[in-house]
Amino acid sequence: MPLFAFFGSSELSVYVLNALEAQGLLPALVVTAPDRPRGRGLETTPNPVRAWALDHEIEVIAPETLKDDALARELRNTPWDVFVVAMYSKLIPQDLLNIPRRGALNVHPSLLPKYRGPSPVLSAILDDARVTGISIMQMTAEMDAGPVVAQARVELEESEWPPEGSEFEILLASEGGTMLAEVLPEWLRDEITPQPQDDSQATYTKKFGSEDALVRVIDEKGAPLTGGSARKALCTIRAFDKNPRAHFFATAPGGKQIRVIITKAKIENDTLVIERVIPESKKEMDYAEFLRGGVTPDMQHHA
Repeated sequence: MPLFAFFGSSELSVYVLNALEAQGLLPALVVTAPDRPRGRGLETTPNPVRAWALDHEIEVIAPETLKDDALARELRNTPWDVFVVAMYSKLIPQDLLNIPRRGALNVHPSLLPKYRGPSPVLSAILDDARVTGISIMQMTAEMDAGPVVAQARVELEESEWPPEGSEFEILLASEGGTMLAEVLPEWLRDEITPQPQDDSQATYTKKFGSEDALVRVIDEKGAPLTGGSARKALCTIRAFDKNPRAHFFATAPGGKQIRVIITKAKIENDTLVIERVIPESKKEMDYAEFLRGGVTPDMQHHA
C-alpha cells in the first residue's frame, strides 16, 4: 500500500477518504484544519476529517499555518510516496509539495482549467453547465493550475438537472475519490504523463456568501418568472440548498420585511413554481399557504 498523507478539512473530504478506503487505500497521516467552535453553543468539536481519522485510528495533525518550519521538518521525517489533497482550506507551499517522492495530487470537481477555485460545483450549477466533471491534478503552489493527471466527464440526465448543490458536491467528491484510487498506482509507478493546463481557457470561482443566494421570484409586474429568468432562478435555488440557502425578501401585513428561504421549486410550462418555503421564524410550509397569509414577495433584490 502506498505511503501517503491526506490533506482535507471539509465534510466533502470525508467522501474522498471513504472512496479511497473502499479500494483498500488508507493514509498514514491526516492533515486538517484546527477545531473551531460550532453550533449554537459554540462548543469546540472535531471537524469531520479529524473525526474520520480518529475513528480509523490514524494520526492527525491540525496546524494553524503551513509555513511553520517545525511542520516541514516533521513531514520530512517520513519517506512519503505522495500527498493527497481534497477540499483542504489552505494553500500548500511549494516546499511542502516537494516532500513526497511523487509530489501531491489534488481531487478537483471540475474539468480543469474550467472552474478553478473554491466553489466549482455550485458555479457549474449557477452557469447551467450540465457537462462538468472531475480532475486529478498534480499540485503546484498556484491554485488549481498544475498539470492534469486524469479527467472524467460527468453529465447528468436533462431531467436530473439542475441538481441540488449539496448532493452534486457529494456525488463528485465520491467519484473523485474512486478515480484517484484507480489512478494512484499508475502515478506512483511513473506511468502517467501529466498534461499542462491551457491557462488561456481558465475560469475562476469565488467563495459564495448570502448575497449570492438571493433570488428574485417575481418580475417587475409582480408575475412569476418565465423563460430565461425562471431558469436562472431555479439554478440559484438548486445550487444554494445548504449554506448559504436560496432566499428572497417579502413584505408582511403591517409593512415588516421578512426573509424567506426557498426549499423546493421547479419549472412548469416555462414558469418558475415555488413549492416550499421557510419564512423567517416559522416552520417549512407550502408556498401557496405562505401567500395566503397576505405576504407579498418583493420585486427588487435587497442586500
